Amino acid sequence: MAKFLNVWHYNMSAPWPTDPVEMAKVSEMLFAAIDNALKTGKLLEFGYFPDGIGGYAISNGEAKDSLGRVSGFFPWVIPEVHEMIPHETGKEVLRGVMKAQAEAMAAMKR
Repeated sequence: MAKFLNVWHYNMSAPWPTDPVEMAKVSEMLFAAIDNALKTGKLLEFGYFPDGIGGYAISNGEAKDSLGRVSGFFPWVIPEVHEMIPHETGKEVLRGVMKAQAEAMAAMKR
């Protein structure tokens, strides 16, 4: 199962209300969706950056699961989704690449 880091920013082009009462309603709707995703395990972690206009979410699943999660917050946020590769897996892959490159260079010198 893949693990994803979703870095998000508020979409300032979205149809945000200007009335504070309506803005609070939209915020509560988003908070409820996030709370539900955390409660049901669709999100492992969710947080905000101190800039006040973005944050992050961490989740497990497949790419299609991630697509479904981020699509639910459109048009309010703009997501940037990254699949995370654990260190041990990445180390194994990179060692394989370096070995193949070294072998290719050695073959070229022959």
